[in-house]
Amino acid sequence: MDIYEKQVRFELEIWQKAMIKDPSFADILSKKIQTRINNVIPDKVHHAITVTIQKMVQVVLFGSTYTSSKPLESASLQYREAFVKRQIEIYKKTASAEGAVTGAGGILLGLADFPLLLGIKIKLLFEIAALYGYNAADYRERLYLLYVFQLAFSSRKRQKEVFSYVSEWDAYLEKLPANVQDFDWRTFQQEYRDYIDLAKMAQLIPVIGAAVGAIANYRLIDKLGITAMNCYRIREFSKDDPRKLA
Repeated sequence: MDIYEKQVRFELEIWQKAMIKDPSFADILSKKIQTRINNVIPDKVHHAITVTIQKMVQVVLFGSTYTSSKPLESASLQYREAFVKRQIEIYKKTASAEGAVTGAGGILLGLADFPLLLGIKIKLLFEIAALYGYNAADYRERLYLLYVFQLAFSSRKRQKEVFSYVSEWDAYLEKLPANVQDFDWRTFQQEYRDYIDLAKMAQLIPVIGAAVGAIANYRLIDKLGITAMNCYRIREFSKDDPRKLA
């Protein structure tokens, strides 16, 4: 084991402990508030939002025309992660610039930020998967990206649940629905929406919207990048989980 791998294992251990940590009082309070708000919203609205997010994610993540980078083969972990970190920095700057532009445009452009940012996030996940040597053309690998996405943008309670799936992916993979339509999209969209609401609502406010959009997008991409890196580190150190290169 080289010095870099020792450092990575140490970072991974700290991250894993954070993933299974019980929700704080602030986490519980925030979730209760969001739940009350969701309960007031009519089911028809929830259904419309669920379908919208479902279709958006499916088009980008499972669309037949979507192409991903060729998996990086036969490379050390340090070499892979050097490129991963560079990609994360590029995407953070891209998302930040996009958030500033849409935030400066008021409510209409602020609303347009939602699908644009979602596309940036998923594209980053494809890039990271390829750099760790996984073929995102494989349907199972795209499902994995969906769970990595959930892990990054969910409540603390849901986070612990999703982490248990991601950390034992081979075993959980057998329980997944064969049809992506059977995926629990309502939970997915509610957790994602609740997570980003507090960070993104101020983006719709005139004058400060540009600054808020730039900062919020930068941090959201940073969170996703760190989450994805550690998820793939788990697989990297799992002897029973070979890369899907076929």
